[in-house]
Amino acid sequence: MKALILSGGKGTRLRPLTYTGAKQLVPVANKPILWYGIEEVVAAGITDIGIIISPETGAEVRAKTGNGDRFGAKITYIVQDKPAGLAHAVKVARPFLGDSPFVMYLGDNLIQQGDLSYFLKKFKTQQQDALILLREVSNPTAFGVAQVDETGRVLQLIEKPKIPPSNLALVGVYFFSDTIHEAIACIQPSARGELEITDAIQCLINMQKQVLACQLNGWWLDTGKKDDLLEANRLILDTYLTTEIVGQIDSKSQAIGRVQIGAGSQVINSTIRGPVTIGNNCYLENCFIGPYTSIADSSKLVDADIEHSVILEGANIIGIHQRIIDSVIGQRAQLFVAPRRPKALRFMIGDDCQIELT
Repeated sequence: MKALILSGGKGTRLRPLTYTGAKQLVPVANKPILWYGIEEVVAAGITDIGIIISPETGAEVRAKTGNGDRFGAKITYIVQDKPAGLAHAVKVARPFLGDSPFVMYLGDNLIQQGDLSYFLKKFKTQQQDALILLREVSNPTAFGVAQVDETGRVLQLIEKPKIPPSNLALVGVYFFSDTIHEAIACIQPSARGELEITDAIQCLINMQKQVLACQLNGWWLDTGKKDDLLEANRLILDTYLTTEIVGQIDSKSQAIGRVQIGAGSQVINSTIRGPVTIGNNCYLENCFIGPYTSIADSSKLVDADIEHSVILEGANIIGIHQRIIDSVIGQRAQLFVAPRRPKALRFMIGDDCQIELT
């Protein structure tokens, strides 16, 4: 059994963060989103992993993730020259996959830990040609949607339907036997110019192959948008964070609840109310850091009040005397109050930024 994890695409919904990096490397609780998928796959017993990368961000994914040693796996990187669809990614990966059954995992998705092992066992024991995971959603027009019978057999799949046959959306995790390659060879690009995995699975259904659906009861998040990223950060911190304070906290500071503070970090005259994770070599002074906040390595915060936010590596937030909430602040970003008069707001804002002033 092999795994194919997708870490390509342009990440347009997370711009401007993804102008300079892969969306799958944006951190949740100070760990790249992609790594959660790798860890979940390895925990299910699959250690031969192919990762689809793009020419634009592939070098960064390789450098950050490595050859798989840190996960107890062997990682093979596979370049997809253009984002031409999920089925195209499988086609590009055929030399790696061979005739092996495999799980395909979208690298910007998160599912509750432990669920993958259960579905993998079900796929193996029932000897299906494909097993897909479904989850009820309130906006099925934004997803690939499935229609299933009472036994769980898939009758029809439609990609982002205008009139959905159900509210069961495809979760970004799929199990396939080698028959999927035959199905992919039969399909044509969709109206948006991509080889859709939903079309390939529908082809399996038309070929009278065994395609089973299972409903995911645990949580599932597609982290492609800011609010989804913040929700993923909240869930991970809420569910898995444990207290570990390695850095220094002075006598005027307090850490309340579950708080992690990394090596080399200093906390001076500040209150940290967990769940909060702070990376290595950070400096915090005169701050209040509220629940569900992640602060990455080498960040500096002075006179800052932050809650329910994700701060990326090397960010500086100095002297902002208003509470910052529900925010994602990129690598090496600089937020400070200028001393010049007249008092006014001054910005240098890149493409696709979103700023709310209240």
